[in-house]
Amino acid sequence: MDPKSFVYSAVLLLVVASIAVAVFRHFGLGSILGLLVTGVIVGPHTPGPFVTTEVEDVRHFTELGVVLLLFLIGLEMKPRRLWDLRRTLFGLGSLQIVVSALVIAAYFKQFMPSWQVALLLGASFALSSTAFVIQMLRDQGELASRHGQTAFAILLMQDLAVVPLLALVPVLADSGPLPSEMALWKQITVAVTMVVLVILAGRYLVPRLLDRLARQNNREAFFLAAMAAVFAAAMAMDTAGMSMALGAFLMGMMLSTSRYSLQIEATLEPHKGLLMSLFFVAVGMSVDLAALARHPLTFALHVLAIISLKVAVLYGLCRVFGSGRGTAVRVAFMLAQGGEFGFVVFGAAKALGVIDDLVFVMAVAVISLTMLLTPVLVQVGNRLARQSDDRAPAVDPRSDYAVAAGESPPRVLIAGYGRVGHTVGTIMSSLGIPFVAFDADAELVAKWRAEGHPVFYGDVGNPELLANASLQQVELFVLTIDDQHTALRAATLIRAHAPATKIVARARDLSTCDALLQAGVTLAYPETLEASLRLAAESLEALGISSDETGMLLRGVRSTDYALVRAGPESAPKPRPQAAD
Repeated sequence: MDPKSFVYSAVLLLVVASIAVAVFRHFGLGSILGLLVTGVIVGPHTPGPFVTTEVEDVRHFTELGVVLLLFLIGLEMKPRRLWDLRRTLFGLGSLQIVVSALVIAAYFKQFMPSWQVALLLGASFALSSTAFVIQMLRDQGELASRHGQTAFAILLMQDLAVVPLLALVPVLADSGPLPSEMALWKQITVAVTMVVLVILAGRYLVPRLLDRLARQNNREAFFLAAMAAVFAAAMAMDTAGMSMALGAFLMGMMLSTSRYSLQIEATLEPHKGLLMSLFFVAVGMSVDLAALARHPLTFALHVLAIISLKVAVLYGLCRVFGSGRGTAVRVAFMLAQGGEFGFVVFGAAKALGVIDDLVFVMAVAVISLTMLLTPVLVQVGNRLARQSDDRAPAVDPRSDYAVAAGESPPRVLIAGYGRVGHTVGTIMSSLGIPFVAFDADAELVAKWRAEGHPVFYGDVGNPELLANASLQQVELFVLTIDDQHTALRAATLIRAHAPATKIVARARDLSTCDALLQAGVTLAYPETLEASLRLAAESLEALGISSDETGMLLRGVRSTDYALVRAGPESAPKPRPQAAD
């Protein structure tokens, strides 16, 4: 590729995206809608400069962002939490797919020559966009809410439905009931085998590999191994004809109990954000405005019908399964769009001759347009939900380390869990104060976790780690890191991330103490100096000085910022010697 051409495309995309996202965020419409509009503007279907004509290839590449997104969701969900959602997952999720498919198929039968095409359209449009919904829930901090958990369970069931839906395409084709290269029972066997392999690898193989790399302090290999594990799981599911995102989710869920889960999340989060942004742009580039212009009323009718039918079905089923009105309304409008997997289904159907070019263009345009309307639909659903009587508070997010610290969000974060950090943590535990600790020494983390301490492998100097949603309720940061440069970097980033939160730090000497205070630490204590002061106090008491006077002397030294040590003994208050009793 010509470098000039690549640079031109990159500049065009970044300039348009930055302007569009800024404008749409300013008006409260969200960054996703801005990225979609960016795709429409720089796509090949609109006049003016465009990035590329290979929209399908771009979309396939950016689906890696969806893979990373589902992996990160899996990291936040332990297997037992998924088991708690089994009624919603298998009950509500399955019924939503079946009922929505039949209702939408009945609608399309009025326009299509055969019931096979209508059924394929109904089953495909019954699926929603995992990428859009999960990303919006994460951006809004609502993934752990009632409607967030319900929507997530339904989306996960839709990903599980990928295999039978793909198997439906060749059945509806004229070329034969099943693809000749593999029978249905073999497809199911391969799918089950791949699922088992992903689970076993995520439970046993990958954690051991990451542990070895962490003990070697090989951060680059740690990142590459984590990334390779994600995409290997995605490739395994893709080989079995299933959703790549499902494989990434399973791998993430298996690693959610690992002491490396938070560091993995912090490492991969920036890459996910970039790829997800490109995915939304690619979806916008898929909108064929010329095709819409040729059949404007038909497209408008299809879009309105699909959204209306899915909203009605989802709302009714949510109410049947015990959801409140507000939750049901939010879920219904949030999942009313078509899903990105529809691009794959319709592409396969077109290749096998199940649908013609006109139906394919129509279907892709409807999916893209309903995705484009998703942020608006979510706002409508939220507004209608607020008018209902379902005002129950959202479920508090519960992360792995929150569970380990007594099923409560941590109030204290301890950076460094050596002898000093362990002492602080033990005192916190004795008072029932939930805390979470991080340390970059994998062997030390393994030791304390084996004894039940809420310690995780991680670098507190990583801004993505501090941005974790479950750390937003931390009231106090305690820095016990021994290395001065690492401690200063962590203090600077923590202060930038949480300007109003107190930071208490341990320092080796006065110079480190002063540097930490300049970096934004609230209180810093020089370790060697404090030990010396304590020794001096014990010496004075041994010479007959009362404990009250020695305590007053120590308080005076601390209150004057250790002026006695800095300026010499002539500046110190002189207690009156007393004879021993």
